Amino acid sequence: MKLATAQGGRGTYVALETGGEWIDYTKAHQIYHLLAHDAPGPVLSTLDVMFREGLVSSEHVEPVVSRLGEYGLTERFALSEAPVCLQPHRPGKILCIGRNYSAHAAETGHEAPKQPVVFSKSPAACIGPGCPIRIRETYGRVDHEGELAVVIGKRAKDVRRENALDCVAGYTIVNDVTARDIQQQDIGKGLPWFLSKSMDSFCPVGPAVLLTNALVEPLEADVEVRVNGELRQQSNTRRLIFDVPALIAYITEYITLEPGDIIATGTPEGIAPLVPGDQVEVTIPPIGTLSNPVEAEPPL
Repeated sequence: MKLATAQGGRGTYVALETGGEWIDYTKAHQIYHLLAHDAPGPVLSTLDVMFREGLVSSEHVEPVVSRLGEYGLTERFALSEAPVCLQPHRPGKILCIGRNYSAHAAETGHEAPKQPVVFSKSPAACIGPGCPIRIRETYGRVDHEGELAVVIGKRAKDVRRENALDCVAGYTIVNDVTARDIQQQDIGKGLPWFLSKSMDSFCPVGPAVLLTNALVEPLEADVEVRVNGELRQQSNTRRLIFDVPALIAYITEYITLEPGDIIATGTPEGIAPLVPGDQVEVTIPPIGTLSNPVEAEPPL
């Protein structure tokens, strides 16, 4: 099952994909509450609201779908076509893992790390599917970096590896767009990478959150990036140096994770420049494809 904040004639709402069909989950959840509790539930207008309510998980979503099916009501909430999906949500934190594929570490001139390399992107850089990645000539080289992203479902601190997946709501896709020349300049000066990673529009996210019940652990998901139809990056998450449980255990030793936070697990080899006019697509079955055009930002 997948969840996404969507927009259409009915305004902004949460859409749920189940069994290959999309339904209006915002309305379905309200009816479920009336059936199960004889009282209206919270209006889940976006995934942000669902995360605040602690309701983004298979545990909470599956009873809604099954109860509506039991009463033959599911078709009342069916969408005639796939919704126009916005960004899944605006996370409180975006934590990224550098050089987490050996081949990518090698192509950037580094050895495979002995422990996770953690950095951050600004949540303000998030854009949704179809929104433009905006770049200026003054940025120099700007690269795509397609990645599997973990979406946290409940507060997590000092989590043991064996329990790490209990705090995961699901998975989505992140394109960790990077101003490579600026990054290298900052590294050369001993400065953080934050600026080169956090420019406006440098964090496409989407197209949906795939709930954990749809995946088999240990996670083995193909990751592909195409630019104008040309294959640029291709790998599988089984090649991650540090897998999802290891990353969660490591990060929560130092940082408390909250519902909606994202961990971008790292990009495989094949990073390459983007230029205005490009169309970049990151595909991870069964999450889907995150597609964004690249546009020139007017000079200052």
